[in-house]
Amino acid sequence: MKTKLITSVIFFLAFSSVQCFAQTDTTMVKLLDPAPAFDFELSPGIRQNIADLKGKLVMVTFFATWCGPCRQELPHIQSDIYNKYEDHPKFQLLIFGREHSWKEVNKFKADNKFTMPFYPDPQRTIYSKFAKQYIPRTFLISAEGKVIFSSIGFVEKDFNELKEMIKAEMKKL
Repeated sequence: MKTKLITSVIFFLAFSSVQCFAQTDTTMVKLLDPAPAFDFELSPGIRQNIADLKGKLVMVTFFATWCGPCRQELPHIQSDIYNKYEDHPKFQLLIFGREHSWKEVNKFKADNKFTMPFYPDPQRTIYSKFAKQYIPRTFLISAEGKVIFSSIGFVEKDFNELKEMIKAEMKKL
């Protein structure tokens, strides 16, 4: 009887941990998947398609104005990535305000004195192609259109890995 109870507990714990892991996987795209197809408003009323950026290294970040880790990450994106590559013709940075309008992203950008581009994603249309939940989310898309980096939250180790990957990929272009 004791053996059956122990076996049942072990089975339950093993099954529960598998289920828990499956529920925490919130990324819609995996590494080396083709980047999802989407278009976005480059400026109010003017749209651009991600396919137009093929041949460039594209960094896609999702944030919200109220998100603490996003507020921590964005200054590093500005200083360590955007300021370094903003004039490089083979690099594109796309920062999407998840559930934010043009008015909200522009106010946030001005209030925080950012010079990098911000774009709205008011209905999570673009975000939902990449993930189900959690921000900040960052993805790096190779010049060939494949997702080569993905991160959740702001972790300095991951951010440093992203910077090194950008540096290596830019040398190829």
